Amino acid sequence: MNIRSELHKAPLFKNLELLANQIVEGFISGIHKSPFHGFSAEFAEHKIYNPGESTKHLDWKLFARTDRLYTKRYEDETNLRCHMILDNSASMYYPEVKNPSIDNLNKIGFGVLSIAALMQILKKQRDAVGLSIYSDTYNFYANEKSSERHFQMLYSKLNEVSVTKEKSEITKTYTFLHQIAEKMHRRSLIFLFSDMFQTEIEEEKLFEALRHIKYNKHAVVLFHLLDQEHEMNFNFENTPKRFVDVETGTHIDLYAENIKKRYTQEVENYTNALRLKCAQYKIKYVGVDVRSNVSQVLNTFMVERQKFV
Repeated sequence: MNIRSELHKAPLFKNLELLANQIVEGFISGIHKSPFHGFSAEFAEHKIYNPGESTKHLDWKLFARTDRLYTKRYEDETNLRCHMILDNSASMYYPEVKNPSIDNLNKIGFGVLSIAALMQILKKQRDAVGLSIYSDTYNFYANEKSSERHFQMLYSKLNEVSVTKEKSEITKTYTFLHQIAEKMHRRSLIFLFSDMFQTEIEEEKLFEALRHIKYNKHAVVLFHLLDQEHEMNFNFENTPKRFVDVETGTHIDLYAENIKKRYTQEVENYTNALRLKCAQYKIKYVGVDVRSNVSQVLNTFMVERQKFV
């Protein structure tokens, strides 16, 4: 039996961690341990003590046996601090997907799977991961840790998100980005997964929130998740259709072709403004089509991690 093939066909979120691991293994073979050393993880080796160094990590038991001073050297368990931010507002559940699979994802599914895959890489690297989830409220926050128990808790939360659709009516992304920024005290690599849609179009407030989250020398990457076919290109059959706002429930009946040109221009203008502001604030902007695979996210991570460390 081809395990990878079976996983791809299986209900996605029943096998989230396993599938994420398969994706990572398929993406990159072998992630080397960090050459950096600190004193926060497992014991690695001894080195001879040099006068003037801190005596905090002297191995006194070894001194009793050898009458020589050695210090313990450890592999740094938290070489990198990484915080994932997931937009869980109602618009992230577009397009409607009854049986999500790796080849059939909506925005929230793509975000969940991407974060799960990134967590697998970070776990292998012994890095610390935190997670924030917001919709119409700041639903969940976990600071950066690297323990197995912590990772399992995050996977459990991601599983919960993937099967529970939010019914939020008002999403003020900028409000929660400000709150998250206030919690980030130590320099971190921050990934934001969002469609950046909100019911109240207040672009300047949103841009200020992005600027705030970049504060304190954080490195920030925005993965702008959209269904390219429909949300960007507005490709629908030219028959009478009812378009429903997934956040407010309001609707409008029209022919898609009648507004396609105006719609695509407005979306392009907004996306360009967002991209320019990200460049201004030195935030990495990555436009992502949720119909594609997560390799674009993983590639971006590998590049940004090297820059960060």
